[in-house]
Amino acid sequence: MKKTCLIVCLLAFAFATNAQLKTPAPSSTQTIKQEFGLGSIELSYSRPGMKGRKIFGDLVPFGKVWRTGANSATTLTFADEVIIGGQKIPAGKYGLLTIPNKDSWTIIISKQLDVTQPAAYKQESDVVRVQAKPMAVKNKAESFTMQFANVKSNSIELHMMWDQTDVTLPITNDIDSKIMAQISEAMKTADAKTPYFNAAMYYMENGKDLNKALEWFNKSVEQNPKAFWAYYQRANCMAKLGKKQEAIESANKSIELAKEEKNDDYVALNQKLLATLK
Repeated sequence: MKKTCLIVCLLAFAFATNAQLKTPAPSSTQTIKQEFGLGSIELSYSRPGMKGRKIFGDLVPFGKVWRTGANSATTLTFADEVIIGGQKIPAGKYGLLTIPNKDSWTIIISKQLDVTQPAAYKQESDVVRVQAKPMAVKNKAESFTMQFANVKSNSIELHMMWDQTDVTLPITNDIDSKIMAQISEAMKTADAKTPYFNAAMYYMENGKDLNKALEWFNKSVEQNPKAFWAYYQRANCMAKLGKKQEAIESANKSIELAKEEKNDDYVALNQKLLATLK
């Protein structure tokens, strides 16, 4: 009787041990969050491996809807409105699907968040479709990889790479109109918190009215007379306007203040600017 009980206990222990066995997922999940414009984009997808298999045209058939990954559906979450294929897409969470073909891919942004097989796809849920040309690349991607590249304030690229194929989805936004509206609202009041420096920088770096930018740089240094960075940027603005002597004076003032704060980086930046003004 005791021997029987011992055997039962050992079998139960072995079963419990096996039941708790944990192994790595064959296609690991990755979530990427990228700041973009005034918001962010979050991508969630699974990463299958090649494992010696032929990928496009075989494992991933041509002409059929692909979840663009493995396991769960692939999703994109936009914290702010974006533009894809000329279509404005409101902030929210969307499914990312593709239809690969040899010479052209169809990239689909869908309201569906649960498509894991072609039969579940409903075209009426499409938000936008974009055609993209697959590019052959030299380096082979063993694991399916998606990443954001060429990140700018108003544009970004989502790259989809597997084997020796790279497909790009361009994403843009209308950040300029939003920032200009913010600046217009902020300039309705004039006090110590008015963002003169940031507004001036935006104007100078985005081809806006340089005279207005200079006006705001002047007000910025009035707000904070010790702001060596503001004197440096004001010197840049003056140089762009052809105000050479004023630019030299502002750069020298920036060097003086930067030395007081032991900021060698701004000393060097101003010295480089002064070298172009001789």
